[in-house]
Amino acid sequence: MAHVLITGGAGFIGSRLAARLVRAGHRVRVLDALLAQVHGPDPDTTSPLLRAVSGVAEVRRGTVTSVEDLRAALVDVDIVIHLAAETGTGQSMYEIDRYVEANIGGTAKLMDLLTNEPHAVRRVVVASSRSIYGEGAYRTATGAVVYPPHRTDAAMASGDFAVRGDDGEELELIPTPEDAALHPSSVYGITKQVQESLIMTVAPTIGVEAVSLRYQNVYGPGQSLTNPYTGILSIFSTLIRQGQGIDVFEDGRESRDFVYIDDVVEATFLAATSPAAAGGVFNVGSGIATTVLDVVAALSTAFGVPVETSITGRYRLGDIRHNVADTRRLSSVLGFHPEVSFTEGVRRFVDWVIDEPVGGDTYRQSLEEMAARRLLK
Repeated sequence: MAHVLITGGAGFIGSRLAARLVRAGHRVRVLDALLAQVHGPDPDTTSPLLRAVSGVAEVRRGTVTSVEDLRAALVDVDIVIHLAAETGTGQSMYEIDRYVEANIGGTAKLMDLLTNEPHAVRRVVVASSRSIYGEGAYRTATGAVVYPPHRTDAAMASGDFAVRGDDGEELELIPTPEDAALHPSSVYGITKQVQESLIMTVAPTIGVEAVSLRYQNVYGPGQSLTNPYTGILSIFSTLIRQGQGIDVFEDGRESRDFVYIDDVVEATFLAATSPAAAGGVFNVGSGIATTVLDVVAALSTAFGVPVETSITGRYRLGDIRHNVADTRRLSSVLGFHPEVSFTEGVRRFVDWVIDEPVGGDTYRQSLEEMAARRLLK
């Protein structure tokens, strides 16, 4: 039995992971700032995630940006699963200091404590992100694997959303492996890259095992329906329930690798407990690219209602075009294969959503904030 600290452990992933660890016989402590954007204005009454994790783990309200909170949370801990982070590509582009302080600053404080003070920690697992790859891996017409530059404002303004090489050739998407070039296109991606690098660099020098998990687009029951930065399934579900149409950015053919919450929890459990995971960097995804239009269609089917869809041609600076993970390392090293298909995952997600309160229009507000800063075109 291990004593596990989950930073950000009252969140979407952490609350389910805590329950999984406890079922396996481990003892869990959670450190979470319980931010209103995730948990509502009064977490004790407005956060079902907090209620869920409070029933299985010791919960401490605190932040990774506080050395005192971290020091107290680390007492007698064997394993740290570092999930605490500000999330959201779009918001990161105009709340830069907040993202850097939480994601980089909080991780630096964690590693500084582990380096300079007595502790019992033997492994740190960090939640990294697919965002550190930027556009990820592509193939040219000649078969060469390349890591293309970010798309330009000028190209997208003209309606050209394709990923192109230096010579203008449209490139073919291929799954991105863990040894791909890292060149994030957003502040969020930059902070996740630094967060991962801090842990993977420092931990081995102090005799602590390090594991990095590069999560793809995680979705499922329990995902925030009010936070407009948590992903398009939550956003689109709320719009459908409000009887609104869905405005799709770009041409709707941009794609992401959606991975179901239970699969993410199991992969993270293995990363924390399997001896084979030590020192590893793993993509955690489905290995399948799903377009935004496919998402709308799947939600329409699951809700059983037609959805009015408008292809707007609008775009956000900092967004990538495509994303699909090469998950072979996760399979070969940890023997893990995702079990929940996108169709089944959306069905389970919608079955949960229909019993939840319908949220407000925070999504429109987030778009207005981005447009005011010239990040949404």
